[in-house]
Amino acid sequence: MKGVKKQNLPSKICLACNRPFSWRKKWEKNWDDVKYCSDKCRSKKSV
Repeated sequence: MKGVKKQNLPSKICLACNRPFSWRKKWEKNWDDVKYCSDKCRSKKSV
């Protein structure tokens, strides 16, 4: 992901709040497993 402009980062839709969220450096190694945009949404899960 080095050298990629912010507008070209991959994004996903959060399963809890249905909002789009973009790739973050901390998710670099497990981006395929990320399903929620935040810890708050991850704790809700069934909304």
